[in-house]
Amino acid sequence: MLCHCDVNELLSDTPQTSYHAQLNKEGRKQPTSFNGGRLYISILLLPKSLSILHAVHAQLPPPSVRPGVRSTTDRPMAAAASAAYWLAEHPAIVGFRWSPTHLWCSTWAFLLGFLASYVALCLALDAFLGAALRRRKPLPLGPFPAAHALLMAAVSAAIFAGTLLSAVAEIRDMRWSWRGRSRTTPFRWLLCFPPGTRSSGRVFFWSYAYYLSRYLHAARGVFAVLRRRRGASARVFAHAASVAMAFLWLEFSQSFQVLAILASTLTHTVAFVFRFWVGAGLPAARAARGAPVALACQLALLGCNLACHVGVVWMHFGAVGGGCSGIGAWVFNTLLNAALLWVFLHCYGKRGVCDDDGGATVKKEL
Repeated sequence: MLCHCDVNELLSDTPQTSYHAQLNKEGRKQPTSFNGGRLYISILLLPKSLSILHAVHAQLPPPSVRPGVRSTTDRPMAAAASAAYWLAEHPAIVGFRWSPTHLWCSTWAFLLGFLASYVALCLALDAFLGAALRRRKPLPLGPFPAAHALLMAAVSAAIFAGTLLSAVAEIRDMRWSWRGRSRTTPFRWLLCFPPGTRSSGRVFFWSYAYYLSRYLHAARGVFAVLRRRRGASARVFAHAASVAMAFLWLEFSQSFQVLAILASTLTHTVAFVFRFWVGAGLPAARAARGAPVALACQLALLGCNLACHVGVVWMHFGAVGGGCSGIGAWVFNTLLNAALLWVFLHCYGKRGVCDDDGGATVKKEL
């Protein structure tokens, strides 16, 4: 920051005319030329010059707040504040509202059309490859599965961070309305939205982002079909069910979706990082190829979903007066989760651990 000031104004108390008169009166020499200009030296002006420099320096901000100059201790705090703004406080996130007319992929017609086309295409492709290829020889897909896994890991990590920060911000902003009016607590809000909750605000923005990511995640079913993996058709149905569930969360403001998104994106981040690590052939990938990482992540996710469902039932029928928002969609969601559990048992129960993209496979010991 520069201080623009007039030196003549600051030196108004010692006019130039009186200064020359004093010099002539005392018999001092006139100023001499130096390098084409005039240099005036006076002992009387030295204190005034020092006071001018001190005034200019006082108007400058300290180094820690000057533009472009930051201390090392402020950089992590500034980075955290910037991340919190872009993930939870941006106007587009705070003012989000679920609308079938202003958002992509937000209509029932689009959802049903995609699900029918996706399932039909995968089943037809699986039947064609089964008829054309006598042996279950996988088609070469090159680096596409590994690149897709890396993309899904990055998207899942961003949604997890955004959902977590948005949930904290929503609890902070709504805590005042819970005092004296209801027995709602942050834990109860995470499991059971109050009746009449609309799909708007921070957490529903990231719920919409999670819903869009399910379309990207559905490509794993196509990879499973092209790689000729066992149970590929069941995994295709599982991916289609996950898209339908994410749509229902937004359409009916279904309860417990915040915890479900946090658990799902966290496990997906770990699982997809592992799949990328193995698929890209990074160091020690061969030693980790047989690790049941996908199995552990799916078991953790199923356990979290089961606990959330039990909590919603307890909240809706006993603990919270008035029930929970989106309980009808929750019933349908429960049926879809039961179908996913059947897919899980079908995939892992008999022949071993099979990844949804055909990655790591560990045969069970007899």
